[in-house]
Amino acid sequence: MLISEFARRAGMSTDTVRFYIRKGLLAPATGMKGGSNPYQIFTEEHLEMARMIRMAQSLGFSLREIAALSVEYYAGGMTPERSLELMRMQLARLEDKAAQLNAMVDYTRAKVRWLETGQKGSEPVFGDFEGCWAEPVATAERAA
Repeated sequence: MLISEFARRAGMSTDTVRFYIRKGLLAPATGMKGGSNPYQIFTEEHLEMARMIRMAQSLGFSLREIAALSVEYYAGGMTPERSLELMRMQLARLEDKAAQLNAMVDYTRAKVRWLETGQKGSEPVFGDFEGCWAEPVATAERAA
């Protein structure tokens, strides 16, 4: 399939597809048509890779991490033990992110209540809500 159909089926723009190609995340074959700009040909395997990229992004992996993991996977280094290690590390990162978001939600709720009550009492201070934030180093250590 050509890039437009691939992009449609993958649920992304052609610009995103081209970006993924430039980053080495997708490597379509080159067709004979197109002259000096040959057509890029995508397969069902490429669609599966695009879905994996989107899933990994939704789990919080960066594109750089996804590219490195893809290389590791295709080189045969993605053992069940390695997968478990990666998922534990990512779970710790997501838990930290959830704690940060919860702190922001708690602060925002307190600020809304304070404003709704006519600014009576002490104004909420964000610093009072950020104590649950973990340092990135702690995340890596907790996952190890």
